[in-house]
Amino acid sequence: MKRLVCVALAGLLALSASVAGADVKLPKIFSDNMVLQQSTEAPVWGWAEPGEAIKVSLADQSAETKAGDDGKWLVKIATPKATGDALELKISGQNEVVFKNVLAGEVWVCSGQSNMQMSLNSSHDAAEEVKNANYPNIRLFTLARGGNIPQDKPIDDLPDTGANEHKWLACTPDNARDFSAVAYFFGRKLNQELDVPVGLISTNWGGTICEAWTSHEALAADKEWFGPILERGQEFKPGNPNQPSVLFNAMIHPLLPYAIRGAIWYQGESNVGRAEQYAKLFPAMITDWRQQWGQGDFPFLFVQLAPYCYGGDKATNTPKDTGQLAELWEAQFKTLELPHTGMAVTTDITELFDIHPRNKQDVGARLAQWALGTTYGKDVTISGPLYDSMAVEAGKIRLKFKHAEGLMAKDGQDLTDFEIAGDDEKFVPAKAVIDGETVVVSSPDVPKPVAVRFGWKDYATPNLFNKAGLPASPFRTDSFKMVTAGRK
Repeated sequence: MKRLVCVALAGLLALSASVAGADVKLPKIFSDNMVLQQSTEAPVWGWAEPGEAIKVSLADQSAETKAGDDGKWLVKIATPKATGDALELKISGQNEVVFKNVLAGEVWVCSGQSNMQMSLNSSHDAAEEVKNANYPNIRLFTLARGGNIPQDKPIDDLPDTGANEHKWLACTPDNARDFSAVAYFFGRKLNQELDVPVGLISTNWGGTICEAWTSHEALAADKEWFGPILERGQEFKPGNPNQPSVLFNAMIHPLLPYAIRGAIWYQGESNVGRAEQYAKLFPAMITDWRQQWGQGDFPFLFVQLAPYCYGGDKATNTPKDTGQLAELWEAQFKTLELPHTGMAVTTDITELFDIHPRNKQDVGARLAQWALGTTYGKDVTISGPLYDSMAVEAGKIRLKFKHAEGLMAKDGQDLTDFEIAGDDEKFVPAKAVIDGETVVVSSPDVPKPVAVRFGWKDYATPNLFNKAGLPASPFRTDSFKMVTAGRK
């Protein structure tokens, strides 16, 4: 009799295991309160028993498929135009999964290192900002950080990290407090200006290098520039986020191919010493993400780093120029050559001896301004002056800019931080005068000028702005040898 009971119990356990194995499951990027990208064919995917019939329903739309031999399945379902109405996303197989309070709206990935990670509770006027962070149609999703996160191979889902992580949450003071400040201020402006729900996916890690966020395939495709990076990463070190591809594997790949509108990015501090290489690496990462996501050249907006004294004496507030940050600024500026990219200049948002300026309000707003004026077609100025071209005129150099409407010295004084050089490549301080939408630069010490540099120091905070109150990006007109040349 006891043996029969044991056999029966074993049979029930086997049946239970079989049923459990057949349960439809979805990756953790799907949860209650999520935002689905509006007016698109949104991928919905997961796992089930091989061959299991799957039906996905959203509002009046549905799609059906069968799980493959590996148990994976994916459908695309038409999402409605954003209205703010709560929806249910239902996935049916041998079991049923229902996600509630789902919104259709605008979804943005928000990534980078510590200045993107920096929380709302650490930003300027934090107490008031947290208190007012009550936007039920803004939804927040934060990827966890920790020793088990970096991965040497791409993973399909986020690891289990705790009850309150890896879930979409409505934007309330409690939920926004530790969320990315830049992402929050970006999303808040979009929500206010567009009057649609906004979903923000925060995936960032302070102090990390760009190559950690780039796939192995993308790095291996350019051995000339990235070969040394791959050599340094030959032996995987568990828990270390500063290895090639480990954060792409763990914190980007599990999001693919969730439907998004675009991405915002704040990173570069950890690559300053290799700025020449960054001019290749950063565009390669953007191109890699776009190819991996399979949603075309989606908007990719980034923050040009704030001035900061990488050299000098913090105790006495004595700055020293390393020459490296200006070259990193140039690498970021050149990345605008990629289609559908945008850059928020922050030369006026700085605390020179603190690498984490607390004013994240203006940073997020400037990223949103670029999105509003391009992605969303609003009639707004998207950028401060960006260098376009130069011409030598009778011992002077005339500079032309894009976004140059209403050039001005913001403080009403003479223009600052211009330098000029001749063939000897020795730069001296220069006089700069606004002439319409151009700037004319000269110095009596350089009668035959060949090049101009602007804001070309780690600690430069120039006063050239346009009438929209946005600062000009640092630049140089020359191609003289770089301080970071050859560093890989």
